[in-house]
Amino acid sequence: MLTYTDIQRLASEGEGKSIEFKETTGQLDRGMETLCAFLNGNGGTLLFGITDNGKIIGQDISDKTRRDIADALLKFEPIPELSTSFVRTQQANRYAIAIEVKGQQYARPFMYKGRAYHRIDSVTSVMSQMAYNDLLSQRDDIRHRWESLPSNLSIDDLSTDEIVKTIRIGINSGRIPESVDTSDTISLLRKLNLLENSSIKNAAAVLFAKNMSCLPQCTLRMARFRGIDKNEFIDNQRLSGNIFQLVDAAMSFFFKHLSLAGKIGTLERSDDLQIPINALRECCINAFCHRQYSSPGGSVGIAVFDNRVEIENTGTFPSEIDIDNLNSEYASCPSNPLIANVLYIRKYLESWGRGIKLIINECVKSGLPTPKFICQNNFVRVILFTKQVGEQVGEQVGEQVSEQVRTLVNIIGHNELTVKAIMESLSLKSRRYVLDNYLHPAISGGWVNRLYPEQPNHPRQKYVLSDKAKKLIKQPL
Repeated sequence: MLTYTDIQRLASEGEGKSIEFKETTGQLDRGMETLCAFLNGNGGTLLFGITDNGKIIGQDISDKTRRDIADALLKFEPIPELSTSFVRTQQANRYAIAIEVKGQQYARPFMYKGRAYHRIDSVTSVMSQMAYNDLLSQRDDIRHRWESLPSNLSIDDLSTDEIVKTIRIGINSGRIPESVDTSDTISLLRKLNLLENSSIKNAAAVLFAKNMSCLPQCTLRMARFRGIDKNEFIDNQRLSGNIFQLVDAAMSFFFKHLSLAGKIGTLERSDDLQIPINALRECCINAFCHRQYSSPGGSVGIAVFDNRVEIENTGTFPSEIDIDNLNSEYASCPSNPLIANVLYIRKYLESWGRGIKLIINECVKSGLPTPKFICQNNFVRVILFTKQVGEQVGEQVGEQVSEQVRTLVNIIGHNELTVKAIMESLSLKSRRYVLDNYLHPAISGGWVNRLYPEQPNHPRQKYVLSDKAKKLIKQPL
């Protein structure tokens, strides 16, 4: 939700391609036309209670005002993903109203009252038939994704309670209109873009199915190993279920094996764990949201060791994401936009592309090493280190340091080396392989430091041994 400071900032920016001002909701229809144009572009913010020149005047808010806005939003097709804020201004009992939308390429073109609109600079106009057809073509391409294909299940195979719960959470959080009818399951699925004619889509099955026997890929593998390798199990489980069931099962597993208090919990619990709960939760949700579902043999895997947790799923990072600079801002580009949209409405997921940054920041804030992200062989793996990792590396150096890290430490010695120089010394041509198997493990283990730690992609970046490594360089690692 926006604050008054946010409203002031937006008002000072002035109207443009992604910002529109209206003095009151007496101009509601014109405002909704612009909101439709934002949806058919890259998103934007519609503000009521702001003059054309950016002066914040606010307006009275009544129950009728809220109903009018909710009724207007129901006239969009398909239902958009949005956030509505009612922000008190400095004038007594007057509010600014902000409706934010992000670009939703998977659902375009959007229509308001049966017409599509687009935005050119600060002007909203009816979209041409050619532009409309182009967006339809793009949407058709997206709809060939596995999540968009028809499922073998029927509506009766879905959990009505979970569907209604999702809608109610979306209404309470302002992410969908207040006046959506929760009594008709078919209409709800259609509003969520999970129904094609009379057939439910695969995305609906993954999210809401009661029985997953026909979807073997909706499986979660969980194991707790003794020590730091996979030689001996302490606990080993394999479960099937919809996304909400599996996320709850994953969090319960974490509370069982990572809880400092030895307590078991679910997604809503906030007990202190060896790894921040928000980081674990975000990793699990990302794994289920962005994984590749098309292969029946796919699954999500969780492995808990004495010094780390590994979470893996089938799939890859989107090409827009720089895996070497994951702590930067990036656009949200979900692999499964239909599933991501429902998880956003359910408040499991943010749509602004901040998930990876949240994971990193939560761990660093707790004094843990930066998580490691690996993408190779059609698998994404996230490694989160526990609070004991530093002590264990010091105590069990010989066991935990890989041969690659040993080699890297010897190569760097007392020098400052670039990635290219390291690759040449190793006689390796793959930069990604060197990063994933040599540099990243050495940095995570505290053996190697970046010369510019705050700027991982600095053009003159070099790598040096840490003080810990320098002390041991004359000794066997």
